Amino acid sequence: MKRKRLNRDAWGFQFYPYYQMRLDTEFFRGTVCLIRLTDGEEQYWDMPKAGKVRVTGAGMTWMELIPDGASRVLTVKYFPDGSHGEERTNYPAPADERFQPSVWYVDVIDGIGTDGDGVAVYVDKYLDVIFTPEGDVKIDDRDELDAAYSSGELSKSQYEAALEECGKILGDWCRDIRATDAWCAKIRRTVEDRIARGEPPTLCREKAGQKDGA
Repeated sequence: MKRKRLNRDAWGFQFYPYYQMRLDTEFFRGTVCLIRLTDGEEQYWDMPKAGKVRVTGAGMTWMELIPDGASRVLTVKYFPDGSHGEERTNYPAPADERFQPSVWYVDVIDGIGTDGDGVAVYVDKYLDVIFTPEGDVKIDDRDELDAAYSSGELSKSQYEAALEECGKILGDWCRDIRATDAWCAKIRRTVEDRIARGEPPTLCREKAGQKDGA
């Protein structure tokens, strides 16, 4: 299993503001991370209903949620504020016109922690769930999960827990995607309000020596 940082340093973004904060509200309790993509080429995934799904590119915002008591990380990959791209001809009305998701990506995880520079980290348990506003729902990397179990990397309990968590994700977030959109928009508004009131970017090691927000 791979250990991954929530600032997504492996993607090769540069000069990006990264915010990490604890949120305790009636609608969400856990860790929230926000990345503003200020550079990078546009990359797309192909989905049956949504078509070309943009996942990176300047102007996008990624919001990552680690709910308390759950073995998952949800990443909402938002279009640049107030847009959803001309290629998404079947895109439904969003819950918030400013914050329009391109795609949701959920990692099933096997634990969370914190690196020495304060950045949240998690252990990726291979299995992922991907869904779009248009209604695509895809379970990804089941073959990697099965291979890890067959090789002995994962125990039977770890393997079964991953499948159970995947089922919970489908029920919690994919059964009513419009409700998930509204829930995420509420969290993002709360996070944006905190940033507007002066919440500082997290100075992770990748940004040490750079000017925040450059």
